Amino acid sequence: MIDKSNIPKHVAIIMDGNGRWAKEKGLPRTFGHRAGISKVKEIVNAANTMGIKVITFFAFSAENWERPPKEVNMLMRSLNNFLEQNIRELHKNNIRFMVIGRDEPIPPYLQEKIRQGEAKTRDNTGMVVILALNYGARQEILDAVKKFTEAVIKKETKLEGLDIDSFGGYLYTAGLPDPDLLIRTSGEMRISNFMLWQLSYTELYFPRKYWPDFGREDLEKAVEIYQKRDRRFGRIGEQDADQEDN
Repeated sequence: MIDKSNIPKHVAIIMDGNGRWAKEKGLPRTFGHRAGISKVKEIVNAANTMGIKVITFFAFSAENWERPPKEVNMLMRSLNNFLEQNIRELHKNNIRFMVIGRDEPIPPYLQEKIRQGEAKTRDNTGMVVILALNYGARQEILDAVKKFTEAVIKKETKLEGLDIDSFGGYLYTAGLPDPDLLIRTSGEMRISNFMLWQLSYTELYFPRKYWPDFGREDLEKAVEIYQKRDRRFGRIGEQDADQEDN
């Protein structure tokens, strides 16, 4: 049973296995990607019901542009269709929509759809749904360094004032909590240039199911496993016990 008092605030998901799911069914890889995109809505609804405050989906990496152009174009169109069909419902449910990653070379029609969705839901106060699109963690850190450097040059801040907390304000995820739980489907055990800074103390979970088969019950299982973990953040168990006694 899920402990409602210990729900992860932020869950990040690497949606892996779409192509292999399709291949095992004798279908083109594009069918797997379409199935994977349609699965996002189910997991968003499940996460919202559970009380998760932020959920991030790794939709398309900066390295994914190396895939066959036909597959990339299909993914861009499918993401555009997903936003067309779901932004209104997200807004109706008081959910805020965000995209993290670099704009270029995302097609202009999809960039416009993203801007519309973000603007429409900007003032919503419920769960935050994030798509990591054309995203790479190393690129994010580089962009953060450039932003900070520009602020120093403009005398908006001082080099001596930079620390771990303030640096987070220059990342794409500024103002949001770091993920408590990372889920990567398909059984692959790597993070693939995803949220390298933010995942420092995140609990990792690698279910073997491919993403199109991952459903509400699987998310609940992931949260149950998370709740059994002993998160010490560098401390030892005795220190936590002492704090509770005091």
